[in-house]
Amino acid sequence: MSERWKYQIKKGVFWGVFMILFTTIFALKDKPFASQIVDSGYYFRCVGYLLFGVFALGYSSWKAKIKRESNQ
Repeated sequence: MSERWKYQIKKGVFWGVFMILFTTIFALKDKPFASQIVDSGYYFRCVGYLLFGVFALGYSSWKAKIKRESNQ
């Protein structure tokens, strides 16, 4: 696996898990945890956060890292 994909996965999964936890905790005011995880929308949202984190944020973070290293 290339360094780019390792970097993208590491950054994207971290962001995705953070967002999943943050939104789950934030939604506890309206819905209990048990009712959140039985909802199928919860899992679609989790997959969406992870995919967006790996592909969009991971890629832009990789490009910024390459640009930062080339400026040094």
